[in-house]
Amino acid sequence: MASPKLTVGVEVTPKKSFASALEWPGWSRPGKTPEAAVEALAAYAPRYATVARRAKLDFPYDHGVPLDVVEQEDGNATTAFGAPDVRFEADRRRTSEADGERLAAIVEAAWEVFDEVVAGAPAELRKGPRGGGRDRDTIVDHVVGADGAYARVMGITGAGADARDAGAVRDLRARMLESIREPSDGSPIAGRKWPPRYAARRVAWHALDHAWEIEDRSEPGD
Repeated sequence: MASPKLTVGVEVTPKKSFASALEWPGWSRPGKTPEAAVEALAAYAPRYATVARRAKLDFPYDHGVPLDVVEQEDGNATTAFGAPDVRFEADRRRTSEADGERLAAIVEAAWEVFDEVVAGAPAELRKGPRGGGRDRDTIVDHVVGADGAYARVMGITGAGADARDAGAVRDLRARMLESIREPSDGSPIAGRKWPPRYAARRVAWHALDHAWEIEDRSEPGD
């Protein structure tokens, strides 16, 4: 039986494009062109499958990814810098209780994958071709700090946690998941700018992007 088509949104700038799987938060990949971004998205299906299965969801894209680009929008400075920042029409759909539970399960799985990758990684990571790149603990600080910033965008007061305080990190994540779970008419959370579907996509993407970076940079270079 053929897999259902993967619905994709693409945001485009002259410098960089991002392709995002609209029903699978966190499965977003960049490329220099829209076509390259879509190709990168498909190539990451095996890595994303780990997240979907951890969230206890059926994932039908192991053997080929039939793509359907249903939305393409102009990106912005954040897109060009390297983060998916466009809210597509699909992101503005209502979320039922079941939708919220599914979104939250995927975000939680993304964090769990990130934590597992960190636990198995060396403290010092292989540098890039010009000697750049953060080491493991600096990446962890960055991800936890970004989650605090994301939580504030989601209207969560007192957001923020020290990456070395496991209890504070758990509490921050729990509050973010509670917000994502809440049924919504598709309006921005807390009247700000991120509807639940986009919030889930952005938070999961950031955790996974850095998890995959750590995995890649934990391996010996050529």
